[in-house]
Amino acid sequence: MKITRIETCGLRGATPEGGWSNELRPDDVVHTLVAVHTDEGVTGVGSAFTTEDLVRGAVDLLLPHLVGQDPVEVERITETLHQTAFWMGRGGSLTHATSAIDIALWDIAGQALGQPVGRLLGGRHRNRVRPYASVLMDEAGPMTDNLTALVEQGFTAFKIGWWKFGRVDAATDERTVAAARAAIGDRLLAVDAGGSEGFFPGDLAWAKRTARMLADYDVAWFEEALAPDDLNGFAELRAGSPVPISGGEVLTRRQSFTPYLQRRAFDIVQPDTTKGGGLSESRRIGWEAQDLGIRLIPHGWNTAVGLAADLQLSSALVSTDLVEYKTGSAYVDDLVAEGWRLDDDGCLDIPSGPGLGVSLDPEAVGKYGTRPAFADPMA
Repeated sequence: MKITRIETCGLRGATPEGGWSNELRPDDVVHTLVAVHTDEGVTGVGSAFTTEDLVRGAVDLLLPHLVGQDPVEVERITETLHQTAFWMGRGGSLTHATSAIDIALWDIAGQALGQPVGRLLGGRHRNRVRPYASVLMDEAGPMTDNLTALVEQGFTAFKIGWWKFGRVDAATDERTVAAARAAIGDRLLAVDAGGSEGFFPGDLAWAKRTARMLADYDVAWFEEALAPDDLNGFAELRAGSPVPISGGEVLTRRQSFTPYLQRRAFDIVQPDTTKGGGLSESRRIGWEAQDLGIRLIPHGWNTAVGLAADLQLSSALVSTDLVEYKTGSAYVDDLVAEGWRLDDDGCLDIPSGPGLGVSLDPEAVGKYGTRPAFADPMA
């Protein structure tokens, strides 16, 4: 089997708000699907957390290292892409695009071998996993209504994030967390400060005070409490925090994660498989984290393809018992034909079919994709 071509498809029309200071609009393209086609008619699909123009440019640059290659040799190919990117944007758009290509190659390998990707990544430690409903913070009324509705849908774990948290005053922070806790009862609650927002004002002293407040509300973890490059700050915060500290969603490549893991800067590391280097890198980050007693819970504010990849990853890592579910996004809820259904325990089944175990919904791709025929592998 040989790779013949790479195809991209941006998503627009239902892009959800991200909590950013320069807020996203529905037609902004920040997620791009990538299809890897082969001469035997097997097609794999991946997802990149990057606008389509950048992904397409990256693919054009990387294409000579892809066409004619055997797609089942996933890690040899993607490591070649990482190695050839040193001078052309390694860690940026090339790495984001490589993430989608890597996911698609694992999808092909699973289809070719008749196995779910999780088994190829090392074996299935679990057949289902609990998703946590990920929502932006808001005023108490709208946020409470949203969380209450999600409880009624069957979610048993939640994360609230960004908005005014860490950006106004301590009273606003605590009032927001108290409202969320009241809305969901004793279910799992995590809090995300959104430290990767440009010019995030929260400093180490704020993060330490806030961690103590969050402990009073039995918060499961405190995410992105500082700007993402503040390695020393994260290490000091984590050493004295009464709640677990998490981060890493904007880091790329396993080499960028190693200092944070070795310094014990995180209790929970959160690579985004759609930008950190794909499943190959997330798995290696997970292995290193596990050896150091650190959990991996993937960042998943992206697409249904990203969620499918995270589900497979969660089956292959012994401590990954949660995945992020971006609620209210058509790119997650509608993009795959089978959809997603919570079981009675609030868990998602991990697809057991070959590859990622999901297929794109042509109608949804036609509605939201920049290339409506993308879901047709023969187009």
